Amino acid sequence: MTVGEKNRRPIQAVDHDFKPTETLTPFGIFLPASNDLWLSFVYSKLTADAIVDRLEDWWQQVKARFPHIHRWVINADNGPENHSRRTQFMARLVALAQQEQLTIQLAYYPPYHSKYNPVKRTFGWLEQHWQGSLLDSVETVIRFAEALTFKGHHPTVSLVTQTYHTGVKLTQKAMMEFEQNLQRVPGLEKWFVEIVPTPA
Repeated sequence: MTVGEKNRRPIQAVDHDFKPTETLTPFGIFLPASNDLWLSFVYSKLTADAIVDRLEDWWQQVKARFPHIHRWVINADNGPENHSRRTQFMARLVALAQQEQLTIQLAYYPPYHSKYNPVKRTFGWLEQHWQGSLLDSVETVIRFAEALTFKGHHPTVSLVTQTYHTGVKLTQKAMMEFEQNLQRVPGLEKWFVEIVPTPA
């Protein structure tokens, strides 16, 4: 075919995503002050338990670096598995705060504002990094993630194979006990929450 001609022959093509043989869900923890990024790729659903397990794993990796830290401030989306009325999520965070003697502050972005969450930008960096390459295996995804560089930093990358079940929740009566550890900002109860541990 020469330049300027049009090919009118029908060509078979896929106009939607291929059916994946495996699915990974990314989860990120980003410290903007130091540009440190931890990326986890989860085989299972990203449930409340999966999220808190990632936070626990991260803290065990880094707490020796931050012996002076006794308060976390977590900027998060108000998603279905991690919002402040999600009983399993809040119960797990209360337990984590108590175990580690940490005060945990949750500050949620309002609807349609999650693009301002710095961790969301890290997924954009990752998409730019693999530049449309075919992610045809788990190993390929992990390799691309490990090779990502931002301001001279590579992320810490992990693959999570544990199975998590959806629908895990507490009864209202059980959650009332955990609510005693929660301090909610009046008028913004679901957006700003502080979890204060009982002194050990």
